Amino acid sequence: MVKIKNLSIILSVISLFCFLFSYYILLSSTGTIKPEINQSRQHKSIHAVQESHQPIDRHHIITSHQPYAILLPDWEVLILLPPHAFSAYAHSKMMCQFQNNVISAAFFSGIIPSSGRSSFRCILPKSLHRIRPFLSPRLISTSITPDSSSNGSQEPQFDCYSAPEMMRWTRLVYDAVTTPQDVIIFAKGLNKRSGTNLPVSDVECVYLSVADGRAATYAAINAAQEVFRCPHPTSKDFNILNSSSVVRVSLAVATNKTPIPTLATYSPPRAPVKNTKMTNQSLICACTMVFNVAKFLREWVIYHASIGVEKFFLYDNGSEDELGPTVSQLLVEGYDVSSYYWPWPKTQEAGFSHCAAVNEKTCQWMAFIDVDEFVFSPAWAASHQPNHSMLASLVEPIGRKVGQIMIYCNEFGPSGHRTQPKNGVTQGYTCRRRSKERHKSIVQLRAVDPSLVNSVHHFKIKDGFETKRLPSVQINHYKYQVWEEFRMKFRRRVSTYVVDWKDKLNLNSKDRAPGLGVEPLEPDGWAYKFCEENDTLLRDVTRQWFGTEESDRRFKMKWERT
Repeated sequence: MVKIKNLSIILSVISLFCFLFSYYILLSSTGTIKPEINQSRQHKSIHAVQESHQPIDRHHIITSHQPYAILLPDWEVLILLPPHAFSAYAHSKMMCQFQNNVISAAFFSGIIPSSGRSSFRCILPKSLHRIRPFLSPRLISTSITPDSSSNGSQEPQFDCYSAPEMMRWTRLVYDAVTTPQDVIIFAKGLNKRSGTNLPVSDVECVYLSVADGRAATYAAINAAQEVFRCPHPTSKDFNILNSSSVVRVSLAVATNKTPIPTLATYSPPRAPVKNTKMTNQSLICACTMVFNVAKFLREWVIYHASIGVEKFFLYDNGSEDELGPTVSQLLVEGYDVSSYYWPWPKTQEAGFSHCAAVNEKTCQWMAFIDVDEFVFSPAWAASHQPNHSMLASLVEPIGRKVGQIMIYCNEFGPSGHRTQPKNGVTQGYTCRRRSKERHKSIVQLRAVDPSLVNSVHHFKIKDGFETKRLPSVQINHYKYQVWEEFRMKFRRRVSTYVVDWKDKLNLNSKDRAPGLGVEPLEPDGWAYKFCEENDTLLRDVTRQWFGTEESDRRFKMKWERT
């Protein structure tokens, strides 16, 4: 009994030490304990390096060879592995082992394009929701459990001494894009309200050496929403920071100087191409953010490709369906569709900013529409077949000063359906609200303002350009689908500044469904709601364009799988 009691005391002391050590890490990360760094706002020039390349708190620097974890909303954990490490996990079912040795299933999520890191998702156990700090879990194979192994001995327990604290999604640099002129940084937590941005003079760009923590600091060029533009580091500064090391890029508020945690790596700009005019630039492309839309994707791509969209850019917001195989099949069939893994929650505006920035040389015009939205002109109903000039006819005659086309939406309801129409949304949903609501835009990318500010529906454009409304064109928005599908919207809204359906805020906003509460409970009569006017025009047109009538008078559509 004495030995057991002594062992219990020893374990209690160790646990207390673990807690105090972890608490110290938390204080360091939140700025309660701060490293001594140069706090002066004065620079020798806009491109000056911090005096003596003084090291900063390396807790904010992620090395290239270590895995790390980010705590996302809804207690979701995203684990990022070192580049090229996925092969070690490819053939095993994985689990997350947390600091109290509780495990939860881990699922492969995707590969971050900018870093090459593979990602896994798991859920933080409820037993840890009130424990601080949140330490990064270990990623382990299901063939090795915490309480057993092949030789009968126990698997080593979670090591709280070596586990870093999870990064918090509320304040994080999550991506960066290098352009010939500057570096575009995407960061959560600095501009928290729509239309309210930090003064650009209060934002600093920080380039960090992973090897030794040295930093070079520059004044930001632009700061709006979650997008920040920074100057490239001088070649001298970069050579100092890049001595056999990865250089990360972060942001700091001038009054604090402590860089926020960052995932983003700096890449120097490529040598400029002599002939900058791209002869193969597409006239019209489409960009959208997607989550579990594979079952709708073929209809959307085949329809819009037939009327003139040449390239499709899908920002994958952590899909768990057959998106990958569906995209692969569309590529085999000759459609130019690419998927960009973008796991960051509530970042639709930033995703669209990213899409506009990286595709300016690839596409002249970009349609920013969702997969349940179809561009249509009633005048096209006279055509027996679709043709690629249909969308071109909207943008080519309007003049060089028009930077953006605004198109209003018809919002369709469930149209009496209780299960998803098998042959497509254009075929099944034929009853809509009478008044047009909201709008979407087709944007000329060279006209987009350098701030890349957008409200999802439209972009801020440069001075000298104008936005033009096209009343002869509409978007059929199949917004209110069968309840089984619509209730998925309660998971999370993708827009940064639009409250989630479950939040008891802005209850009268047009971003909500009229008469719908904050719980995912099917209202009485849902199947017949939002039905004020029958509208079968696009259904009939697409049957003529893409359908084959079968013996039972059912139309087999081109996008249906055989």
